[in-house]
Amino acid sequence: MIAIFDYGAGNLRSVANTLDALGVSYQIARGASGLRQAAKIILPGVGHFGQMMRAVDELGARETLVERIRQGVPFLGICLGLQALFERSAEAPEAAGLGLFPGLIERFPPQTRAPHMGWNQLQINGSPRLFQGLPQRPYFYFAHSYYLPDQVAGQLAAATVEYQVRYAAAIEQGNLFAVQFHPEKSGPLGQRVVENFLRVGD
Repeated sequence: MIAIFDYGAGNLRSVANTLDALGVSYQIARGASGLRQAAKIILPGVGHFGQMMRAVDELGARETLVERIRQGVPFLGICLGLQALFERSAEAPEAAGLGLFPGLIERFPPQTRAPHMGWNQLQINGSPRLFQGLPQRPYFYFAHSYYLPDQVAGQLAAATVEYQVRYAAAIEQGNLFAVQFHPEKSGPLGQRVVENFLRVGD
C-alpha cells in the first residue's frame, strides 16, 4: 500500500487526486502505524519547517519514518518534504530535520522576490529514474522561499533550477527521491514524475 503521510498541513488532496488519476490505491497515514505497513511513502510538504518537524515528533513518527527509509522503502518527498531530509533549515534553525543527509536549507537572498512561485525550467542531470520519459528541460510549478543549495546537494541532485541562484530541484539516491517543485500541480509532466516513482521496486 502507498501511504501519504499526513502531519496536519500537507497538500494531501492534490497528491491524492494525482494518485486517483493514476488509478492506484493509497491510504492517508497519520502517525507511525500507517508508515509501518507502507510499501511506498509520499511526504507532501506545505507550510513551515519548524511546525512540520514538531508535528512529526508529536505524532511519534520521526524514528519510524527514518527507519522505513533506511530499510529501503521507496520514499518521495515533495517541497518541504525534500527539505525535511536534511539536518536543518534557516526557516527554523532550532528544529532538527530528519538528518538523512548533511546540510542546511537556505533562504533566498534578501534581494530575491520570495516566495518563488510559478513555473520554472529544470536542467536534468544524467538519467534519473524520476524523469524517465520526460524532456531534458521540462517545466514544473514551484512555491517556496527556502531551497537546497546546489553545492550542498552535490551528487544527490537529479535536477537543478535557477531562480536568482542555482539550487537542487530534485534529489535521488537509492530508494529515496524528493522534489522541490509540486508535481501534483504540474500537469501531465508532474503526473509522470509521480508515476515514475510508483514504478520503483515493481
